[in-house]
Amino acid sequence: MTATAEPVRRRFGVLRDFGRLPRVVQLLVLTQLAFNIGFYMVLPYLATHLTEDLALGGAVVGLVLGLRTFSQQGLFVVGGTLTDRIGAKPVVLAGCALRVAGFVLLGVAESLPVVLAGALLTGFAAALFSPAVESYLAREAGEQAEAGGPPRADVFAMLAISGQVGTVVGPLVGAALLVAGFRLSCLVAAAVFVLIGLAHLCWLPRRTAQHAGEPVLAGWAEVVRNRRFMVFAAGYSGNLLCYNQLYLALPAELRRATGSQAALAWLFVLASVMVIIGQLSATRWGRRIGAARAIVLGFGLMAGSFLTVAIAVLLPGSTAAAPLWPAVTMVVLLTAGEMLAVPVAQDLVPRLAGERRLGVYFGVLSSAGGLAVLGGSTVVGALLDPAVAAPAVPWLVLATVPAVSALIIGLLARRGVLTAST
Repeated sequence: MTATAEPVRRRFGVLRDFGRLPRVVQLLVLTQLAFNIGFYMVLPYLATHLTEDLALGGAVVGLVLGLRTFSQQGLFVVGGTLTDRIGAKPVVLAGCALRVAGFVLLGVAESLPVVLAGALLTGFAAALFSPAVESYLAREAGEQAEAGGPPRADVFAMLAISGQVGTVVGPLVGAALLVAGFRLSCLVAAAVFVLIGLAHLCWLPRRTAQHAGEPVLAGWAEVVRNRRFMVFAAGYSGNLLCYNQLYLALPAELRRATGSQAALAWLFVLASVMVIIGQLSATRWGRRIGAARAIVLGFGLMAGSFLTVAIAVLLPGSTAAAPLWPAVTMVVLLTAGEMLAVPVAQDLVPRLAGERRLGVYFGVLSSAGGLAVLGGSTVVGALLDPAVAAPAVPWLVLATVPAVSALIIGLLARRGVLTAST
């Protein structure tokens, strides 16, 4: 086999591996694709619609987007709790129904209260179906791995690839529909979630809820008493804060370096292409070196991504010939760190949970990240204002976040808390 044929074989190998998955796992992986297509048909254009079509002020637009994010990330634990009590299937269906209602409201809204209702519903919908899908997939993939199927971390890698394809396709579809207006984009996105709901209604087997009838606080108490998981969740929460800098700090860096955000879309495409092409290989390499090392190295790459921009800011002459190199390097290192750390970390959650109450555990993990974003992005947003801090300060502060995360995960590993993925 020639050297050029080997990468091609590996790319098709991803499709081959996907084809070998059980149908229910294929459904859940493709669910992430459909979720992101429907979601990103609307989200990238929401702020412009609120500003230009509804004439809302910048502060109000920020409030709407902030409430949407918090209603999603901050309430993941609610969706996880419901999943453990009544099962994943009804929670997924409820989440799809709420997303449909939210998109319809956003499409027809002409006043702020209706906009807020639509934003909150779209956010809470994800807080329902995301932990339900993740916990169902973790349990199903774990059982298949024990029976000789692909490792669970590889399945989560396929989930990430599927989601990134949707992240690329969704905005393109949304942009095409915007020719006929924002309302049509919302209604088509709502129709996508109707189809998703029908697919899960017909084809997702209903598994018996493992903790039906138990008090809600019993599940939360069990998670809180699991000190090794809580420390892991606290350390891992820095991941979501780092990832969100693609939306907050990266545009600021582009404005500093080039005076515009024209390159932002291409940098998002770069990140998505990296995941689509290299995620499965990165995850398999991460499993070979061990989950703890992979996560620590992943956070190290994230820290390096922010340090790169800090150095460029401190040495302005270094960007004279190629002003975009700090932003490109940031995206590459940050994405590579995510690719290495995230799937193996998701595989660790059921292990740390003892394969119990996976809905609550995944919900708490996501909610911890949501709280980190809520507090951390507020601080970073303030530091990005030149009147508040020197230009390099926000990047140095950002670099400390994944560095601390790596330290926490590393200490857990040294104490034998984390084990290598299998």
